[in-house]
Order: sequence, then structure tokens, then C-alpha cells
Amino acid sequence: MLLKILTFFLPWNLRRRVLERWYNYKIHPSAHIGFAWVFPKKLIMAAGAKIDHFTVAIHLDLIEMDKTATIGRGNWITGFPTSGKSPHFQHQNDRCAALKLGHSASITKNHHLDCTNEISIGQFATVAGYNSQFLTHSINVSENIQDSLPIVIGEYTFVGTNVVVLGGAVLPPRSVLGAKSLLNKKFLDEWTLYGGVPAKAVKEINRESKYFTRKSGFVY
Repeated sequence: MLLKILTFFLPWNLRRRVLERWYNYKIHPSAHIGFAWVFPKKLIMAAGAKIDHFTVAIHLDLIEMDKTATIGRGNWITGFPTSGKSPHFQHQNDRCAALKLGHSASITKNHHLDCTNEISIGQFATVAGYNSQFLTHSINVSENIQDSLPIVIGEYTFVGTNVVVLGGAVLPPRSVLGAKSLLNKKFLDEWTLYGGVPAKAVKEINRESKYFTRKSGFVY
């Protein structure tokens, strides 16, 4: 813990080199972590990847960010590592406590991501707004055990503000999840607006919409 605290206060250029040497992280010279507490077991940040100030990311096996992927300010990202002797999740031998962001994927700010199981966010996807919850684990009342399932957010998707996404949910590529929705299952149809509690298909999306063909992650 003392080592982490000392590392935390170093200037970024020096901190990056220390993180690579002491923690064996792989951080591209153009990637950047702000004033944030980010200590997964393994960290991979490609060129231009960025984690902003006041984000906390702990108890994860892996954070992997492709080129220009971003995690914004004030996010709380937690997991439950697969190592250790805890009785929780012992029935899930293939579980990985991971967060993976594709090329130019973006998480804005003030969201909570429970990465007890893997959360995958595809390229050019946006987790927008504030105060969304991604919860991969819960109590299985049938078996009376802690259980978990991954979450998949497809490429070129848009996730509206203040949503809840539960383990096992899939938002397919080139689709939208409306604000304040509950996504609790796997959907397959692309070019669709999903919304409601629980979410369901609302309407088709115009395939000429420019968001779904953009070449830059940032929307001006």
C-alpha cells in the first residue's frame, strides 16, 4: 500500500515508467492516467488511451484499453479477483474480473462498473451521461450462491445516462440504449433503439445516422 501511495504522487512521466517496471504494466508513452487510483493486476493501455482524474479501479484481474479509448472522471470500477481463497465464485473456473475497451470506446464520468465478471465495450461505443451501473454479479437465489455473468456492449453503440445493465446482458452493435433503461438480457438486432424497464426494442434506427460510421471517438 505504501508503494502504491508513493507511486500515486509521482509526475506522470515518471509514474508511467515506475508502473511498467514495478507492476509490469504495458502503457504506451502517449497514454495517460490522471490523478486516479488505478491498480488492477494487469494493465494494458494502447496509444492515446486515457484515464481521467478521480477514477478508482481496484480488485480487477485486467484493464485493457485499445487506441484512444477513454475512461472519464470520477468513475468507480471494482471487481473480485480470481486469485485468492475466498469461497465466492469458486464454481466459475473461467471467470475473469476484467474491463476491456475497444478502439476509441468511451466511458464518460461518474459511473459504477462492477467487473466481477468481464465487461467488454466495443470500438467507438459510448457509455454516456452520468450515474449508470453495470453489475455483473448478484446472488443466485435458486442455488444460494454468489454468481456472475459477463456484460457485452457492442461496437458503435450509445448507452444513455443513468441506466442499469445486469450480468448476461448484451447490447448489439450499432444500437442505442435509452436513458434510465434496465438492460437485463441479451439482444441481437442491430440498428435498434432499446429502452424501458426492462428494456425492449422500441424502434429502428436510421442507417444513415453519422454516429455509427464516424472515424473519431470524440463527438464534436
